[in-house]
Amino acid sequence: MTVLPYLVAAFLIMAGLAGAVVSRDLIRTIVALSIAQSGTYVLLLGIGWRRNATAPVFADTDPGVPVVDPVVQALCLTDVVVGATVLSLLLALAVKVHQTSGTRDPDGLSELGG
Repeated sequence: MTVLPYLVAAFLIMAGLAGAVVSRDLIRTIVALSIAQSGTYVLLLGIGWRRNATAPVFADTDPGVPVVDPVVQALCLTDVVVGATVLSLLLALAVKVHQTSGTRDPDGLSELGG
């Protein structure tokens, strides 16, 4: 097994987290978190990948043929759906904060309620 997917996943997660920590803009912070989320996709794909394996449909498969793990595929699909939902929610909140306060800088926010 190759270590390349794990290195790419670690790089994406670290780059996304570093971008979220350093960013001075809410939109850029959300994009950086989205980059870190894409690292989890690569990590799950790296875990579930097998050389010369087929889809986990056993009606057509001969006994002894390696198949990929369907649990990892389900986790990756769930990760994509939850990631898209959280991304859209965070972007909507960032737009609402900008409409309310007039700034996207987290340090420039004093009170959102009043």
